Amino acid sequence: MLTLIKDLATKLAPRLIEIRRHIHAHPELSGQEYQTAAFVSGVLSSSGLHVQEGVGKTGVLGELQGTGEDKRTLAIRTDMDALPIHERTGLDFISRTPGRMHACGHDVHTTVGLGTAMVLSQMVDELPGKVRFLFQPAEEIAQGASWMVTDGAMKNVDAILGVHVFPSIPAGSIGVRYGALTAAADDLEIVVIGESGHGARPHEAIDAIWIAAQVITTLQQAISRTQNPLRPVVLSIGQINGGRAPNVIADHVQLLGTVRSLHPETRANLPHWIDSIVASVCNSYGAKYQVNYRRGVPSVQNDYSLTQVLQAAAEEAWGSDHVQVLPEPSLGAEDFSVYLEYAPGSMFRLGVGLKDRILNYPLHHPLFDVDESAIITGVVTLAYTAYKYWQISG
Repeated sequence: MLTLIKDLATKLAPRLIEIRRHIHAHPELSGQEYQTAAFVSGVLSSSGLHVQEGVGKTGVLGELQGTGEDKRTLAIRTDMDALPIHERTGLDFISRTPGRMHACGHDVHTTVGLGTAMVLSQMVDELPGKVRFLFQPAEEIAQGASWMVTDGAMKNVDAILGVHVFPSIPAGSIGVRYGALTAAADDLEIVVIGESGHGARPHEAIDAIWIAAQVITTLQQAISRTQNPLRPVVLSIGQINGGRAPNVIADHVQLLGTVRSLHPETRANLPHWIDSIVASVCNSYGAKYQVNYRRGVPSVQNDYSLTQVLQAAAEEAWGSDHVQVLPEPSLGAEDFSVYLEYAPGSMFRLGVGLKDRILNYPLHHPLFDVDESAIITGVVTLAYTAYKYWQISG
């Protein structure tokens, strides 16, 4: 069966490269993936899948029913949206829309999903159950997965697979991870409220900017002394708004940031912990405050059994030398985790590193590029894992 999958994928390789380059040249931002969705729907329909458009607003759902009697449904999720980045790669198929770029590899993800659907559609008689392909919008704003779930994308799904490119792994290899793959990502807003006054007489005012600076410093110091170092927390303030004039003491400062964590227990305690730190600093200097903590996506926690199936399939396909068991998670976030609240799943890292480069540009960089041979690696890995899912779990 592996030989058949590899042969089918190899024959499709030129077409898949064309698909990837078309998607790359026509990037669309989160929630605006109308042309991408139409293109995906056309490819799926021509491959004989049952297609639903408008799932999760601009998402696409494609189903392939095997001929066996297994009632279970395996989902495969890929994402489609681009980033508001101006591309500087100079590729022949560079983004045709200034200020938009597939700098996170979602063009590759979409192509791998389409390629997997095209391969499996040619071997339906070998599939015991149903495969549901989720082409998701708006991953970059961590909203698309929830939109898809709301529209029923996870109904009757028994397991789900996902893929994300990784430039630090060379093309031809993949990375698997047991347990935590990515961090939970939450949004934080802190408002420090002081009293305005003349910049020459700060003792007559309550300086919200100075107090906000103390809040930032104290939070960073407190992480290293009050949080378990074996359960990491990253708190980054990325935006500060406050003040009206150089010689006027600011009475209002807004801090906006992100909070990343890996362990559910730690995450549950973070709102109270942050509030207590901010309260201590502000009360010391007579300021008032507001803390608004908004939960975002949880951590991706890969299912052990499904990851075993994935690793076994990849090692059989490419050899154990081309399958890395990743020693540590990333503190990046992925809304693939939303699907895992409804079914066990596993996401793997697809190596796309260019072999002629000592250093590949990272994700979200305007010069980010991939080795397109990785597309076949991703297609074969997903298709063969789908086949082995029913063979081992059936």
